[in-house]
Amino acid sequence: MTAWILLPVSLSAFSITGLWTVYAMAVMNRHVCPVENWSYNESCSPDPAEQGGPKTCCTLDDVPLISKCGTYPPESCLFSLIGNVGAFMVALTCLLLYGQLLEQSRHSWINTTTLITGCTNAAGLVVVGNFQVDHAKSLHYIGAGVAFPAGLLFVCLHCVLSYHGATAPQDLAMAYLRIVLAAIAFVTLILSGVFFIHESSQLQHGAALCEWVFVIDILVFYGTFCYEFGAVSSETLVAALQPASGRACKSSGNSSTSTHLNCAPESIAMI
Repeated sequence: MTAWILLPVSLSAFSITGLWTVYAMAVMNRHVCPVENWSYNESCSPDPAEQGGPKTCCTLDDVPLISKCGTYPPESCLFSLIGNVGAFMVALTCLLLYGQLLEQSRHSWINTTTLITGCTNAAGLVVVGNFQVDHAKSLHYIGAGVAFPAGLLFVCLHCVLSYHGATAPQDLAMAYLRIVLAAIAFVTLILSGVFFIHESSQLQHGAALCEWVFVIDILVFYGTFCYEFGAVSSETLVAALQPASGRACKSSGNSSTSTHLNCAPESIAMI
């Protein structure tokens, strides 16, 4: 086991904790309404007597979408930090996963496409984090339109790689877990998009909840890579940056070099 195992764990823990902190700050600063609020008004008049705590009168501008939570300072500063650091960790995670499969002689178009979609997801996150929706709406929506579908495609492709690369019962169990997470991500992203295009306050709020579930689900998916990262080493990064033939083949669940695993079975090499 290597220290690289901390990367996917840190990515999930840092991003999930950070996003909920952004949400809590936005609620307490009265920039959005709590997720448990389902009552929205056409307009709200300011109440000077109301000091601190969550809003009691909400409009559609107060729907707790993740982007809305990170729109205004001080939470926007933390939101940008999460977007930038998270994007770097996502890109590094994808690069190491790509290199690990090269080490196992699993050269395939799916592996290459997975790397591309993962890095595209990271690029979209940078745009989302640095261009807040109320100040640069077009750029923000472009970033979200790139990051969310790319993230979904990444997890779906990696489900294929995990399933076809399973060589032990625990590998197969991990593949099934990822398939469940990918299915949840697919359903919640579709529902979020369908709800978001309607002006109904109830559907807008539903879109926000689906968006939160989608993002947390994707981050949990990234966290499952700690299973493979027990076998990651500095050679893995070298393999990703400069692929070379004749490398030792490593199993996905531990850091030791496998002496019984066939490095290039036909069924895997064709995927």
